[in-house]
Amino acid sequence: MFDNLHISLTTPALLFPAISLLLLAYTNRFFSLAALIRNLSSDGTPVHSGQLKNLRQRIVIIRRMQEAGVLSFALCVLCMIFIYIGFNKTGSLIFGSSLLLLLYSLLLSVIEIRISVDALNYHLEELDQ
Repeated sequence: MFDNLHISLTTPALLFPAISLLLLAYTNRFFSLAALIRNLSSDGTPVHSGQLKNLRQRIVIIRRMQEAGVLSFALCVLCMIFIYIGFNKTGSLIFGSSLLLLLYSLLLSVIEIRISVDALNYHLEELDQ
């Protein structure tokens, strides 16, 4: 099944800019969420428990997104090392793992976006009352 696996050193190298930009986007999401939480706590007005639950959920998901992205990046580097020293099959399998972690990170990103939209809708409903 895995006998035909062969990738060149440049294949995982192509993911470096993409993963780096993705991690930057995740970090920006985290910083904006942290600023929102700090703003809510300094405002002095009570925060609805649904909003707090939503914020906690988003923090956990963003942390998982960042962890999966960093692990994907690390496996990409490890893959390149294995390919460089001549272990192409092992490098290819590690590259596949890197891609799966990247996919997991992207799926978490979609989930976090959906939760964020739910939070905005919840806020709009409060403003509507």
